[in-house]
Amino acid sequence: MTSHQTIPSADFVARRDAGANWHAQMPDDKAMLRAARDLTKDIAEARAGIYWPDMLGSVLVGYATLIGTILVDNGWLALALGLVSALTLYRALLFIHEISHLHRDALPGFRAAWNLLVGIPMLMPSFMYENVHTLHHKRTQYGTVEDPEYLPLALMKPWSLPLFVLVALLAPVALLFRCAILLPLGLIIRPIRRLTWERFSALAINPDFRRRPAEGEFRSRVIRLEIGSFIWSWALIASVFVWGWRPLLVTLAVVSLTAVLNQLRTLVAHLWENEGEAMTVTAQFLDSVNVPPPGLVAEIWAPVGLRYHALHHLMPSMPYHALPEAHRRLKKELGAGSTYDGANHAGMAVLVARIARNTMGPRG
Repeated sequence: MTSHQTIPSADFVARRDAGANWHAQMPDDKAMLRAARDLTKDIAEARAGIYWPDMLGSVLVGYATLIGTILVDNGWLALALGLVSALTLYRALLFIHEISHLHRDALPGFRAAWNLLVGIPMLMPSFMYENVHTLHHKRTQYGTVEDPEYLPLALMKPWSLPLFVLVALLAPVALLFRCAILLPLGLIIRPIRRLTWERFSALAINPDFRRRPAEGEFRSRVIRLEIGSFIWSWALIASVFVWGWRPLLVTLAVVSLTAVLNQLRTLVAHLWENEGEAMTVTAQFLDSVNVPPPGLVAEIWAPVGLRYHALHHLMPSMPYHALPEAHRRLKKELGAGSTYDGANHAGMAVLVARIARNTMGPRG
């Protein structure tokens, strides 16, 4: 505990672990918030020398191994190549999260390059996360019905967890249908155009979320990316008549695996224990999850800084490559047993077990 802290650190975690309805009563740990601000000012700039090689290398390996998966005849080799492809394309895809937070003047050309290499080919252009994910970080909207990325999963029925993960298997087919069928139909039938934008144009998990109309320069960018996605979706369909079904089916299978990985990561990104009330920053932090080193596996299922998801909620604009150093500084400054330490968890299995245990508990 620092000399500036007015509430014992352990009390914040104790309040969280005491049971339901803890969010509304959780005060802010001002010492932790000050430390997060003051200790990280010198590492807050996005470095092009890290972003570009990381993204481009992931793309290169991902597509090369995808081609190998399609072409090789050996089943085990194809399986191994497909796994590598899914993991590296998953890493490349998760740069959409960074793009949603980057200042418009940071990393010139990065968003456009990512969309050409990843967003359009995977039918998930950056606008599907831009101006959506930032709502998840709004102080008054996190965890409420207005949050596009929050559901009280830990308070739902036990069957909701496997359904939440398995539905991701259908994501590639749904995206292909959206871009190839719904987009052109929307040009003719206005209600379909409105439905497609409001319900099927955002990477959201809240079924009640409705996206607002795009405006200004953002709308122009959306139109360009939608045209590109539409053309690419029909190129994928047309490929069946040139090369047969195997390339398309293998590609859909690999993208399905990336979608399931992302859904598993999402499942443990938060504790999902809020029932809709507004929360303080500290409550939002403790409802979020860090899975820091020494474990290495988290770097595979939560790459591009997402293993520090709770820390990211303290500092949303901090570039992913600075999060490990920010974590080390805060851990050293605040110490074991601090509020900051309360958001650090051992791994995916522990987190899934906690959520599953909560879903099986009694309802208030």
